[in-house]
Parts: sequence; structure tokens; C-alpha cells
Amino acid sequence: MEQHSPSIRAQAIELLRQGVPNRAVAERLNVPRGTIGWWRSEDRRARGETYEQPTDCPRCTGGEIARVAYAYLLGLYLGDGHIISKRKQHHLSVFCNAAQTGLIAAAEDAMRQVMPLPSVKQRSRTGCVEVKSYTKHWTCLFPQHGPGKKHERRIALESWQQDIVHAHPWEFIRGLVHSDGCRITNWTTRLVAGERKRYEYPRYFFTNVSDDIRQLYTDTLDELGVEWTHCTRNGNPYNISVARKASVDLMDVHVGPKY
Repeated sequence: MEQHSPSIRAQAIELLRQGVPNRAVAERLNVPRGTIGWWRSEDRRARGETYEQPTDCPRCTGGEIARVAYAYLLGLYLGDGHIISKRKQHHLSVFCNAAQTGLIAAAEDAMRQVMPLPSVKQRSRTGCVEVKSYTKHWTCLFPQHGPGKKHERRIALESWQQDIVHAHPWEFIRGLVHSDGCRITNWTTRLVAGERKRYEYPRYFFTNVSDDIRQLYTDTLDELGVEWTHCTRNGNPYNISVARKASVDLMDVHVGPKY
């Protein structure tokens, strides 16, 4: 291990106490960032200082929530998102189809708008991209987090979340569809003047195993005047269909296909 003179360490400690970031101190003194971090930790321990990670969590600081971005992110979280919250490992993850680069960018942008301070990264997996934001405070913003799978526990919005959904229902619907939904083209045949012709029509599907999450989706559709039906497959009522032309047109204006 490379040894550094006491004077270099003293300079580093002085800069750190002035609030200079680890990276800047490391670059200025030509010392590895890991060493600077260790010196900072040792200095705090010697002074009996307990370190608290800075946060811009609006629930903890009393700041304003970016309501439009939050409504969309809430939909993404309830669909294909999850939170890891344990000692030394805290992050929100949303999984996106790797081919849908617009969705990946939208998920990352929503995370940054809701809490700009935490770092956000993308991790490529087979066929998908995991968008991750690192802070323990995501559990403050998504109190639906808990042990086990979402469909195995009750999911209900708190009053402040419901207020945001009421104010920005289309963003919430968009997040749900972008996570667990799709826009497809169905087809059927019709007899026209004695000739059978193929007829195509667009349709939105939302699929989620949680009864509570599907209820949140359909309740919000009802508020927006969007007609929907259950599309039961193999006896499972997990699919919600929007197929009426006027309702599909509304969904096209406010949601649209994932890309």
C-alpha cells in the first residue's frame, strides 16, 4: 500500500472539513479516492461525528414533490418496480425492455425529477435494462414497499398519494401501462356484402396479478371516462382491456405505445 506523508493527510483533512468533495480532494492531492474516503471516515470517528447521507427527500425535508413525475413513477413502481432496503444497500429499480429506449430515458428522468440528489444508473440484463436510483428514502415516497411480492400483500395509496393521482391521473395511467401494459393491434373477420374481410383495431392491455393494483388502474380509468373490460384467460382475471374506439383514442392521446 502506498504511504502518504502526514502533511498530505493533514491537507486532505482540512479540505474535507471545508466541504470539498472526496473526488476533488483526490484529484488535487493526487491521492486515490478510496484513501481520501478512509481518511474522512477516520477523522469523523476521531471527532465522534455520525455521518448522515445528504437527502432531498421531499417527505423528510418538507420540500415540494415533483407531482407530475411522481405520478408517472408511481405507476412504474407498482408495475415493474421494486425497492431494496437493507443495511448498506438501498435503491429503487424499474425494469424496462432493452429495446424501448424512450421508456428507459423516461424512467430515469422521472427518478431524477422526484429526487435529484441520489445517483441514478442503468444496468443491462438479458433483454432488459434495470434503471436504479440509490437512496434509502425511496421507502418514504413508496410506503407500499414491504416484504414479499406486491401481489401477496395489500396495496393501497396513502391520502397524499391519492391526491397526486387525482391531480395527474393520466401520468399515473401512463406509468402503469408503460410498466405492465401494451398497445397492440387485434384483428377479426366480418362478413361484408357476402364476403368475409379482415378487420383490424387497436387495443390496450394492462396485466397485473395484484387485485389491488388492477383496482387502482380501473378506478382511475373510470374517473377519466375510459371504458374497460376484464379479459379473463385460463380463468385468471389478470388482464384489463381497453378496446372501444373512443377510449382507445383517449389512451392514444395521453399514453401511446411504449417505444
